[in-house]
Order: sequence, then structure tokens, then C-alpha cells
Amino acid sequence: MANLQVLVVGCGNMGASHAEAYHTMDDVDICGLVSRGRSRDVLNQQLGGGYPTFSDYEQALQHTKPDAVCLTTYPDTHEEYALLAIAAGCHVFIEKPLSTTVEGAKRVIAAAKQANRQVVVGYILRHHPSWQQFIQLARGLGKPLVMRMNLNQQSHGQMWNVHRNLMQSLSPIVDCGVHYLDVMCQMAQAEPISVSAIGARLTDDLPEHMYNYGQLQVRFADGSVGWYEAGWGPMISETAYFVKDVIGPHGSVSIMARHNEGRSDNVGGHTRTESLRLHHAALDEENNFKQPDSWIDCQDEPDHLALCLSEQRYFVQAIKQQLDLKQHLEDALNSLRIVLAADEAVRSQRTVILRSGS
Repeated sequence: MANLQVLVVGCGNMGASHAEAYHTMDDVDICGLVSRGRSRDVLNQQLGGGYPTFSDYEQALQHTKPDAVCLTTYPDTHEEYALLAIAAGCHVFIEKPLSTTVEGAKRVIAAAKQANRQVVVGYILRHHPSWQQFIQLARGLGKPLVMRMNLNQQSHGQMWNVHRNLMQSLSPIVDCGVHYLDVMCQMAQAEPISVSAIGARLTDDLPEHMYNYGQLQVRFADGSVGWYEAGWGPMISETAYFVKDVIGPHGSVSIMARHNEGRSDNVGGHTRTESLRLHHAALDEENNFKQPDSWIDCQDEPDHLALCLSEQRYFVQAIKQQLDLKQHLEDALNSLRIVLAADEAVRSQRTVILRSGS
């Protein structure tokens, strides 16, 4: 079988990582690199040169006629670009979120189904063995669960430019939140029923309608609850930027990660763990703990590139083996629905009630 021809659209942080993954794969060829700025040339040079580069996405589609498109552009382009790729007969790997609206995400899913094309959403934590173990341990804590997560980023320099561009269309709790709400949904395995949220605009260096700090609270049908917090900008505190903690009747489990102190805007550090700490709640007759906390070493784990390579291998497998991605896309839609409800809650200053199929 001929190698899969992939057009990489967007050559920033994630685009470069996915392109590097494709570059190492024996059954994939990069047929073009697309970006509006010079990032395509920088990436091409990093990969050794020789790849065709384009500034116009539609022209690149027509010229290269790819089998698949990897979309890592800004979120407000995701729906349009995905629909163009599907209409051109391409499979699509798309960085989260699938769209900036629930209806837009549904349109992409429907188009892919009608065209018999595969769409994989870039939920990188689903490919991380330590995060998979974190989810499994959380499921053993009993119900209900209390899930506490955040990812605050004290961004400056180029990362502040990236974040300001992202916030032209999405707030931090929406853009990053889909990852961690997806994790919460896997842990609770229950329907989300309501979302509340607060947000604050901490700089005038943003559109008037946008806020760069937010926190959401979600309730699930089984009684589980979760909160997620995200803030971007040079003013954000790094004191507690990385909290990944789950509590249940039988104890708690936490990701311990001190490796990235002072570098909260480092993309590669956001998936890293040092260890998992499992706390056992059982008490003896004198109310002393029956057993000490368990520590699970996570030092030998994949780096950011290895995780991207795992994602792309899954994408290729989905195409070649025609994997059933219905649940994958339903999960992507569900996590998007929650964070967009949180955004609505911030702006309306009220709790948003979620219903099945809404």
C-alpha cells in the first residue's frame, strides 16, 4: 500500500510536533506545509528541507491532493478547514477543540460520516500511560468523585503572542478545558447535568468580550463534581498552576509534578508527571490509617514528541483499519459542550443546565 500523503496545516507548536512525528513514520509522507507566516519555512528547515510549502490552504489542497489533512490552526478556523478537507476527500486529524461551537462540531461529524472519512481529535492525554493510570485509579475510589484540576500559564514572550491570538476566539477554560473535562468524563462515567463558571479580564490587551482567567464547576448525574481553572498571561501566578487531584469515598489520587516550576507556559511540560500518589482512606479501630499512601513512579514516560507520534499512529490505524470512531467523536462533542456551557455561564452569570443531546 502506498504511503499516506498528509498535508500539515498550521506550523506552530503542535503543528511542528505532529509534522516531526509524520517525518519519522515509514508509512506517511508529508506532501506540504501550510501557514500564513514564516513558520512553515522554519519548520521545513528543521525537518531538513525539501517539503513543498504554501501560504494558502485551499490552493495547497488543490495542488497536493492529500489523503489526509492535519489541522493545527487557530480554533476559529477548525470547522471551515475540516469541512473543506472532507469535501476534498481527505481524512482529518484536528487539534482540539473540534469547533468553536457545538453545532459546528456536529456539522464536521456529520460531513465525515456522509463522506465515509475518518476524523480524529487531538486529545493527547488519551495516549499518555500515566494519565490512563490516573483515570483507572480514580475509578476505583468509589462514588461520588471530587475532581480538581487546573492549568494556569504565566505566559510571556512568544507564548503570550500565541495566547493573545487564541483569545481572539476562545477563552482559556474553553481552549484547554476540553482536555481535562474529557478526563473528568472518563473518570465519572456519568452524564454531566449542570455547569457554573466565573471569569475575569485581567488585561486590556484583549478583545472587550474576552477574559483570560476562568474557573468552571461541573455536576454529574452520579453526584460527582469537578472544577477546572485556567488563566493565561504575564500576570498569572505559578504558585499552584498544576493541580490534578481526585477524591472519592475510598481515598484520593494525585499527579505529582514539580518538574516545570517557573515554566508554566512550556507546552511539553503540560503532559508530564513525576509520580502518582494514591491515598487510602480506610481507618482502623483507633481511626489511624490502615496503610500508607502508595507512590507510583512515572519517570520513565513518553515525551511530547512520543505522545504526538502515538496520536498519529492511531490516526493512521483509524484510516487503514476503518476503526469505529463514533465514541471518540461523541466524547469530543461532550467535553466541548461542557466548556462552551461554562463560557456561557461566565457571560450570563448563571448556571447552565445540560441535557442529553443538547
